[in-house]
Amino acid sequence: MPRAGLNRNRVAEEAAVMSDEVGLSRLTLATLAERLGVRQPSLYKHIDSMAGLHRDIAVHAKRALGEVLARASVGRSGPDAIAAMSHAYRDWAVTHPARYAASNLMPAPGDVEDEAVSVAAIQVIADVLTAYRLEGDDAVDAIRAFRSTLHGFVSYETAGAFRWSADVDVDRSFDRLVRGFIAALDSWAETSGHTLTTHLTTIGEDHDDRT
Repeated sequence: MPRAGLNRNRVAEEAAVMSDEVGLSRLTLATLAERLGVRQPSLYKHIDSMAGLHRDIAVHAKRALGEVLARASVGRSGPDAIAAMSHAYRDWAVTHPARYAASNLMPAPGDVEDEAVSVAAIQVIADVLTAYRLEGDDAVDAIRAFRSTLHGFVSYETAGAFRWSADVDVDRSFDRLVRGFIAALDSWAETSGHTLTTHLTTIGEDHDDRT
C-alpha cells in the first residue's frame, strides 16, 4: 500500500537511509520504490533520474552534517568547540558512510539549494575558528586544513585502512590529531607564505654566514 504524504524530501530521506545500508552505488530505484510501497514509475513524480536522486541525497546529507556540527559547537568556543565539532563530524561520518560520501559531492553550477547547504556547513566551521582571530587568507587556509584533516582521517577509517595497525587505538589517534590541529591554530598566522618565506630566507642567510 502506498505511503501517504510521499514527496521529494521524503523520497530523499528514505534513499539516504538506504544508501547507508547498501552503499550509494548499489542503491536502485526499484528497491527504493519497494521500500516506499510504490511502483517505480511513481518515483518519477518526485525525482527526475538516479543522478537527481544522488543530488537530493547529497543536499540532505550536507544539511544533516551542518546541523550536527552546529549542535556540537553551540555554547562552546575555542579548543573546546573544535574538539566537540571534530568528534561529532567523525561520529556522523562513520555512522553514515554513504551519506558522508554524498556530502562531499560538489553542487552543479547554478544549483542554489545545494550551494546554500554546502556553504552553511562550512560557515559553522568558520564561525568556530573566529575565536582565533584569523582573517582573509589565513582563515580560508585554516578552514581548508580543518576539513582536509577530518576528511582524510574518516575516509581512511571508513575504508578500513587502519586495520593494518589494529593494535593502536583509533580513538587515541584521532584525539591526538585534533589536539595537534588545535595546537597549530595558536600560531596559524605565523605559518603564512610570507612569514615562511622570510623564515627560510633568514635560515639561508645564517647558513651562508657560517660557511
